[in-house]
Amino acid sequence: MSKKNKPTNQKEMSFIEKARRSQIVKCAIETIAEVGYAQASLGQIAKRANISKGVISYHFANKEELLELIAIEYYLAWHSYLAPRIEAQTSPKEMLRVYIESNLAFVDENRQHVIAVIETVSNKRTADGKFQFAEEHDEAILLPIENILTLGMQEGVFREFTRPAARVMALTIRHAIDGFTLELMRKPHLDVQEYARELVTIFDKSTKK
Repeated sequence: MSKKNKPTNQKEMSFIEKARRSQIVKCAIETIAEVGYAQASLGQIAKRANISKGVISYHFANKEELLELIAIEYYLAWHSYLAPRIEAQTSPKEMLRVYIESNLAFVDENRQHVIAVIETVSNKRTADGKFQFAEEHDEAILLPIENILTLGMQEGVFREFTRPAARVMALTIRHAIDGFTLELMRKPHLDVQEYARELVTIFDKSTKK
C-alpha cells in the first residue's frame, strides 16, 4: 500500500489497521519493559510482533512516534480508570482515599505498561535536551490531587493549605504512589491492599483539620 494512502487519523483507519497498530503498541510495551527504552529497536519490536519493520514504518513515522503513543495511551487509560471512581465519591476524604487506592490498583493491573512509560518519560527529550513529558506530566498528575485538597478545605474537612503548601502535599502524595510503583517492580508479590491502606492512613492523618 502506498504511503500516500496511509491513514492520517484513527477515524480513517480500518478495523484491521487499528488492530495492527494496537498489536505493535502492545509489543513495543513488552519490549521496553523487558530490555529498556534505549535497547528497544524497531527490529526487536517487529520480531516480537512477528512482522517486518516495514509494517511498523507503515503505521508509525518512526520509533519516537510509536514510543510517544505508549505514554499518551497510558495517561488516557489512567484518567479513564481514575476519573469515574473519584467522581462517584461524595466527600473529599473519600475522593483522596479512592485516588490513592485506584492509582495503586491501576499500577498493579498494568505493570508492563507502567515500566514502559517510566522508561519512555525518563528518556525521551526534546531537541533542546529537555524532558519532553515533564511539564505536561506534572500538571496532569498533580492537578487532580490539588483539586481534592482545595475542595476539602472549602468543605472544612481538610486543614488549611496555602497554594504552595497544597502543591507540596500533592507532590508528597504523588511521590508516595510513585514510590509504590518502584517497590512493586522490585517486589512483584507485594501486598498491594496493605500498602494502600497504610498510605490512606498516613494522608488521612496529615490532611485532617
